[in-house]
Amino acid sequence: MELRHLRYFVAVAEELHFRRAAERLYVAQPAVSEQIRKLEAELGVRLFDRTHRSVSLTDPGNALLVEARRVLHQAEVAQLAARNARDSASTRIRIGYVPDVLPASVPRALQELTANAPRVEVTLETGPTLALIQSVRDQRLDAAIVGLPAPTRGLRALSLGHQHMVAALPAADPRGLDPELTLESLDPDRLLMLPRDANPALYDAVVSLCHHADLSPSLVEVPEPRVEAVLLAVAAGGGAALLPAAVVERYAAPGVRLVALAGAEPAFEAAVLTHADQESLATQGFLHALGRAMRQRPIASPRLQVAA
Repeated sequence: MELRHLRYFVAVAEELHFRRAAERLYVAQPAVSEQIRKLEAELGVRLFDRTHRSVSLTDPGNALLVEARRVLHQAEVAQLAARNARDSASTRIRIGYVPDVLPASVPRALQELTANAPRVEVTLETGPTLALIQSVRDQRLDAAIVGLPAPTRGLRALSLGHQHMVAALPAADPRGLDPELTLESLDPDRLLMLPRDANPALYDAVVSLCHHADLSPSLVEVPEPRVEAVLLAVAAGGGAALLPAAVVERYAAPGVRLVALAGAEPAFEAAVLTHADQESLATQGFLHALGRAMRQRPIASPRLQVAA
């Protein structure tokens, strides 16, 4: 039994006239008669009493009419649910990000997206790099902002620029008054770090910078994988920290000075990752807005990214 059979049956049962039922269904009358015959043969009952002058429902026909209407209604509900889910997906974007990687172009792009498309629902979440990448692969996230290098095979990557490093020092440290520092002049005994799982690109970049500068500080991971935790530990005198320059625009911590590192190459590349099969209009709109945000405001030189 197919839904088509039930639609034809309900039309005849409500019209009690095969020709009018055919007109209602926009099909030829013989097609209606044929489908009713097939339905009666499948069920093994007669659904209509037919004469040359009238058509009436039999008892089995009356019983079937109640259930057929219910089934057709449920089919309509199912179709509506599927269409609503499709429409909702096209107006929703789920974005994951590593907090210390997020450049200022991302918030600007989100502001533009929601201003131009107010129906778009934006959901944000944070997490460690590898977990966010897997969520994009599994399409639990539409996009993820992470640091590169990272295992991105099979995903699309849009570069958000390269991140230089800044030194986070206690406010009482006199070197915090300098416009910039070299890593050699910093020469810390301890460097406070985010756990490597949170952002492998950042962790490995710090290790590489220290290696090239012939420095061997103790690397102390903060217990919580949050930039705020690192800054609080710096303010408390736990040591210095090296962080991406993006934190200058997004974090203010009493008792901490952020000073640009002079002469250092960019530490890592920030990128937004999306699934190769991603066709969501909201995601495409976000990527276009990101491109415009980056063109309108170039990433600042590390020599300018100094905060008290």
